[in-house]
Parts: sequence; structure tokens; C-alpha cells
Amino acid sequence: MTHRKYLKEKKRIVVKVGTSLITYENGKINLPRMERLAMVLADLQNRGKEIILVSSGAVGMGVGMIGLEERPRDVVMKQALAAIGQVGLIRLYQKFFDEYNKVVAQLLLTRDGIENSLRRKNARNTLLQLLEMGIIPIINENDTVITDEIEFGDNDTLSAAVATLIQADLLLILTNTDGVFTADPHFNLSATKVPKVMKASSDLKDVDLNGSSKMGKGGMASKIAAAELCREHNVDVVIADGTDPYTILDILEGKDLGTFFVSDATSQMAG
Repeated sequence: MTHRKYLKEKKRIVVKVGTSLITYENGKINLPRMERLAMVLADLQNRGKEIILVSSGAVGMGVGMIGLEERPRDVVMKQALAAIGQVGLIRLYQKFFDEYNKVVAQLLLTRDGIENSLRRKNARNTLLQLLEMGIIPIINENDTVITDEIEFGDNDTLSAAVATLIQADLLLILTNTDGVFTADPHFNLSATKVPKVMKASSDLKDVDLNGSSKMGKGGMASKIAAAELCREHNVDVVIADGTDPYTILDILEGKDLGTFFVSDATSQMAG
């Protein structure tokens, strides 16, 4: 609790949601969950928080929109589905945020847009300007044009890159488990949760990192890697269950939910 009390003070917050959270197993969009997510994020902005949403789901939405039973493996097909699905995804977000009088903006990024110094500066300036204007940026990887050389690979990595780019106070990685467990709790009933990580090499030495969702790409390994990247840049991270978006509010109240990756800056504040 000593470290978690500082979560109340976080102002600039990046929230990452994966495909498995906003779609059902058949690829169709989980409309009630998306609407609750929009309401929670709109409420946080009303409280004075700066909110950035990193959302997967373009390919998954494309799968559902044209009636496929599963995510294809063919790269060109996935890129086509991303082009189809991204339109539907941002349209839904815009509709839900409109209900709470919030304006959203869409940013599609690739790795070179963060690593190239000029593009990095432009991306950072654009995001900071949007936040200053009271806009909620919605970010996804530009799956339609990516190649192996310029892709993030998953939106966990993208969310960490965004969080460090704009010097966020907190990254919330929302998934379908309550944080990091010693094994996949969906299949191993003896798995136990790791509530806090101060040093990954010791705190996570017994963790089995296998497992990923049917519709998404990132497993727990990518989430931990993203969290560690953020900790190196003094950004706190919480990996938590996002099946109920109201959990976000509980986390920011300091409740013991998910796994809290504590940055050195927060650790020093806590003494």
C-alpha cells in the first residue's frame, strides 16, 4: 500500500487495451465493455487527468466485420483486415466518447515513427498538443503498412513506447487476468499473483510466461517487457484485469489490484 498510494497522484495516464478485451472469442466487438471504457476514461479526464488510449482491435474487428471465424495468418490478408477494421474501431470509439462530450483523435504509428529523431519529435509534439487541447488520443499500430523492420509487434510494446515518449506518469496495461501470475491462472489453479515488482530478475524469477489470446498477439511476456521498459524511464506500470473497466478507478484509488511495476522515482518517494 505504501507504493500504491502514489497512484492517486498520477496525472498523465496511458491506458492500453488488447483485442481480447474489446472483442468476443468470435471476433465480434464487445460493445458494452467499450462503452464502459469510454465512460471511465471520460470521467478521469473530467477529474483533470490527461488520458491516452492505446487500443488494439483493428484486425480483430475486421475479422468480425467480414465474418471470418479466426484471425488469418496471411500477412496481406491481415493488413487488409486492419484497413477495414480500423475504420469501424475508431468510429465506435468516437460514438461512445461523443456520449460524454469528449473529442478523440486517431494516431497510427510504426516503430520508425518513434525511433527516427525527427518523426519522434513530431509524434511527441502532436500528442502533447492534443492533450493540451483536451483531446483523447487513440493510438494503434499502423498494421496496414508495417513490415518486420518497422513494426512494434504488439501494442504492449507500442504503449510503452508512447508512455516513455510523452513522459507519462502511469501506464495501465489491461488484460484478462488480474496481473502477473506464476503461471496462467486460466489453466493452473495453483498459480499465484505477483502483487508488486521492484526488480524483475528476482521478483519474476518463478513466472511462466507462456500463453496468449486467440484474437490478440501479445502474451504476458510482452507485457512484462513493456513494463520493464517503462520502469527504466521512471514510468510506473500496472498490469491488471480490464474486463470491468471500473477497475481503472479502483487502481487509481490505490487498491491492491493487478501487478504494480514500481519505478525508481516512486520507490524513492516511498522511502
